[in-house]
Amino acid sequence: MDYNKLSELLFPHITKTPADYEAIYPKRNLAEDEKVTRFAPSPTGFLHIGGLFAALISERIAHQSGGKFILRIEDTDKKREVDDGVTKILEGLLGFGVKIDEGFVDFDKQDGSYGPYMQSQRAEIYQTFAKALVKEGKAYPCFCSEEDLSATREIQEKEKLLPGYWGKFAKCRELSLEEIEAKINAGEKFVLRLKSCGSEERKVSFKDGIKGKIEMPENIVDVVVLKSDGIPTYHFAHVVDDYLMGTTNVIRGDEWISSIPIHLQMFYMMGIKPPKYAHIAPIMKEDEGGKRKISKRKDPEAAVTYYDEEGYPTDGVIEYLLNLANYTFEDFRKANKTAHWSEFKLEMNKMSTSGGLFDLVKLNDVCKNKVASYTAEKVYQLAIGWAEKYDKELYALLTRDKDFSVAMFNFDRNPDKPRKDIGKWSEVRDAFSFMFDETFDGKYAEVENISKEDAKKILELYKDMYDEKAENNEWFETMKDLAEKVGFAREVKEYKKNPESYPGHVGDVSNIIRVAVTGRTKSPDLCSIMKLLGREKVLDRIDRAINALG
Repeated sequence: MDYNKLSELLFPHITKTPADYEAIYPKRNLAEDEKVTRFAPSPTGFLHIGGLFAALISERIAHQSGGKFILRIEDTDKKREVDDGVTKILEGLLGFGVKIDEGFVDFDKQDGSYGPYMQSQRAEIYQTFAKALVKEGKAYPCFCSEEDLSATREIQEKEKLLPGYWGKFAKCRELSLEEIEAKINAGEKFVLRLKSCGSEERKVSFKDGIKGKIEMPENIVDVVVLKSDGIPTYHFAHVVDDYLMGTTNVIRGDEWISSIPIHLQMFYMMGIKPPKYAHIAPIMKEDEGGKRKISKRKDPEAAVTYYDEEGYPTDGVIEYLLNLANYTFEDFRKANKTAHWSEFKLEMNKMSTSGGLFDLVKLNDVCKNKVASYTAEKVYQLAIGWAEKYDKELYALLTRDKDFSVAMFNFDRNPDKPRKDIGKWSEVRDAFSFMFDETFDGKYAEVENISKEDAKKILELYKDMYDEKAENNEWFETMKDLAEKVGFAREVKEYKKNPESYPGHVGDVSNIIRVAVTGRTKSPDLCSIMKLLGREKVLDRIDRAINALG
């Protein structure tokens, strides 16, 4: 076989060689420990939480080494592609603070010296490397139809053989140059296949950055390199792109482990040193007593857009994912309360090999801790940013008087023991509905074990004792005096010693006023609430509660 002639027959339009592209994309000048990683999603829908997880790990491994993180778009599967797929990916990554150095660094913007970073724009590059394989006798055209391949699959299934195009089933592998030329002249379509050098007797082994040493049978299948339209398969595109872009570490989901023999074989046959591989276990969730992967179909939290819609603080989500990645993150956060999450050093050898368990309750706790650490001004800005997009009424209420809203968010926001009642911005409405007339329902909820008569008497007396200028300590002394006036215990401990001697205690008295002013039995510091609401509003609410008690 004259492979040189065959390569010209198949690729007459390709004039460059791999060496030409190696000159266009020179090797990176990296320090010994610097790593270049990439996230290479397909624009086929929303960004999955597992995708964000993989991207975050890749970004951390690159940046904590002083290296580069690339966003490359693998759009070779045009049938599944959606119109705004790239936008959705970028919204997810940029929205969660994942820093991209090269590739699609922003909407409709590619940056870097190794582009283009979209596979559909690199067809000539792939065909150049494919032509080189043909020229070396390592790839060949296959003219088999879908019917031919289906018939082969049926035989393999019946005989319980390895599925695929290999051995005696590789009918086009030994076609002569004349036969190939005749088929091309007749207009027959073909794909280009790798002429596998694998053996059923041999195994391939590699060290996975997360799972350790893995050994697998060599690939013996003549896999497709280029599809009939000249566009590469994922396998081939990944090898060419990671080589030319200087990727040092490929970090991806462990569903790709089964493809490792193909990828390593391609690197070997092309005379290229492969990158290091690390395969991430999928994010799991509990379901009916067992565990399963988070599902795009079943779980709304599978989509990264879910966290934006619910209003989870982005750094809270990132910190939760880092905790899923490395159990040591929790200790880091306890020891470094104000440090940015990027200061944590992620270690792949400490990642779970079976998959972290995703728990929305735990995520909410993490986010409550994050929100509790923010200033009131930051809470205000983030809350209105979310509300403007998802809750117009709340946005109008919060922005009507910024000073009022910031002061409201400052309730119990002290550094020693801050209140943790908000884990996501969609909870702001319920958490502070009592602060706005438009969302305060005015219903009086009875305080447990306190009669209506006692509650009414307490409220009527308090109207005369209320001093809107009183600070917290003064206000609580007033509560004690009021408790004594209605026969309640001045101190809770007095009540606990002799509960039969009192109808209630000072805590019950303040709770009756709390219910009248806020409509709930639990709230932030009541004295602060009343100061912010103002005298007129407080007295009006007390009057409404008195009327409700009859």
